[in-house]
This record gives sequence, structure tokens and C-alpha cells, in this order.
Amino acid sequence: MKRELIHLENIAKSFGNLLVLDEIDLSIYESEFITLLGPSGCGKTTMLRIIGGFEMPDTGRVLFDGKDITRLPPNRRPINTVFQKYSLFSHMNVEENISFGPKIAGKSADYIRDKVKYALKLVNLEGYEKHDVTRLSGGQQQRIAIARAVVNEPKVLLLDEPLSALDLKLRRNMRRELVGINKETGITFIFVTHDQEEALSMSDRVVVMNQGYIQQVGTPENVYNEPENAFVADFIGDSNIIDGVMVRDKIVRIFGREYPCVDTGFPAECPVDVQIRPEDIKLAAPREGAFNGVVTRVVFWGMSYDINVEADGFEWLIQSTTGRTVGEEVSLHVAPENIQIMSKPQSEDEEVAADV
Repeated sequence: MKRELIHLENIAKSFGNLLVLDEIDLSIYESEFITLLGPSGCGKTTMLRIIGGFEMPDTGRVLFDGKDITRLPPNRRPINTVFQKYSLFSHMNVEENISFGPKIAGKSADYIRDKVKYALKLVNLEGYEKHDVTRLSGGQQQRIAIARAVVNEPKVLLLDEPLSALDLKLRRNMRRELVGINKETGITFIFVTHDQEEALSMSDRVVVMNQGYIQQVGTPENVYNEPENAFVADFIGDSNIIDGVMVRDKIVRIFGREYPCVDTGFPAECPVDVQIRPEDIKLAAPREGAFNGVVTRVVFWGMSYDINVEADGFEWLIQSTTGRTVGEEVSLHVAPENIQIMSKPQSEDEEVAADV
């Protein structure tokens, strides 16, 4: 098991009357790639800035290797940051940008030369030492920003939406490169994004946030396949979320009819949220499946179709490799293992925490 490197203990932060983080507790482990994921205003960047020392929490502590660093300034933490705007020094070339930190630290010329060479190889920009950073592409500038951070040998690298300014193809390439750098260096990466695809494709663990609360922490597979509440289910990918009643173990009532599922442990006749992923719904001929309806909309995405079906007064979303025709009568089949049962909020605080 990996060693705990950072622990956020009961962290709260407000700006004026606006509560941004509410009693956050989170463990971050050595060498892992962890992503803080959530919509704008959920508190993820504030949490990153508190870890980096750029913001002070109102209450709580930041522990690093068991030591309290809550009041320690950024330059005294073994942490480097790559911001959304890369903040390269425009009057310096690539080599001078990367070597800036080691020079300030008083490292020798040989040490700096070796480190610059290693960092450029790490980000696939060997031979760019003398290039003007202002003439580099956005993707190349981002790689230089990462190299400049890595060369300082931090224990932790904070990345605040560093891919958002790049085009889609370049973002996907950079995701693979960031994961490779994380594995190569063993540096703990803490990545902030609102992009679910980025979080799922890159992370060892994902921290899903909303309105200052942590909604769920888990592996990408866990938060996608086993969301703990309706917010997580709806925010991570596409979902059909329906009001239901857990009749008993492995039986749920939807739209007044009972269907088999695989979930257990809920009280009898307990109101629940029922999640069914669009890709888990199979379209069949009328009256052959569990739900009967009519196709209302079809969108072609290149490799698949988004198909909306009106059934039982609910607008279902189905994702299929086979198209349908608007107005066509169909039925929907869902396997029991693809019906995910989630508890409804039991208090006003939980309702606020899970509110989209």
C-alpha cells in the first residue's frame, strides 16, 4: 500500500459570505495521479491553492509527511505548480526557463546542464534548448512549463487545468504524456479539471466535488460504475436517473412496476435513485423489452448514435452503434447488473451537497 504523503484535515474556506470548502478530509498518496474533478465553483482550485500554500484555510490543517505545513509559504514547500497560463519567462529561451529554479537554488553548472537535458527528454523536446519560448506552440509551451517544474525535483506537482487551452487532439496526446511523466518520475500529481474524460483517462483516483463538498473518492472505474449519489452519476458521463423504490433485496420498483437488480442492503420500500447508463440499454422490437416507447430524437456522433426515447413519461437516452428513426416504436431492455441503485439524500445538508 502506498504511503500517505498529504493529508487535508477538516479544511474549510470562505470568501466573504461564500462558503467554498466545507470540512474537507482527504488523503493523497505518494506517487499517485489524483484528480480533483467538478464543475466551476465547486472548490477544486481553492483546494489546490491551499495545498500549494497560495491560500490559507479558515480552519483545518494541511499535513505533509505527517508535519503541519498549513502556514508554510509556497517557496518552502516541496511542491511545484503548473498553472493554466504557463507563465514562462518571455525574455528567456527554453534552457534559461528550465534552469531558472536550480540556478536560484545555487546548483552547479554541470548539475543544471544534466537536469535540463533530462527534463527536455522527459517532455519529448530534446534539442530545443536555445528556442525562443514565444515562438513555441501552446503544447510545446506547456511541456516547457512541466519541465521547469519537474527539474526542481518536487515531491508533488500541482496542475491547474493545464490542458484547457489546447485543441482536442493535442489534449489527448498530452494526457498520455502526463501519465508517462508521473510514472517515470514518481512525483505525486494533483490535477484539477472539469473535464470528465480527462479525469477518467489519466487518474489513479478521482475526487468528485460539488459546492464545496467531496461527493466521492475512488478509482475511475469505481466512480463511473458505482456512483454514490445522483450528482456523481449525472456528472460522470451520461446517465438516466429515475425515482424508484427498493422493494426488497434485488428488486426495485420503477414507474410502478418491479424489476430485478443486483443491489442489496436497502430497507424495504425505501425511496432510491436509479441510475442506468445509456450504453447499457439495448433497443428491441416493441413489447419485447421492459419499457415501451417512441424514438423522439437521433444524433449521429461518427462512431455511435445518441437516441432519445419517450417511455413511461420519461425521456430516456440510449447510446447505440445502430441508428433508429424518429417516430419509430421500440422497447428498452436493461440487464439487472446494469441497474445501479443509489441512496437518496436523507437530510437537508446531504441534499445541498448532492445538488447539481
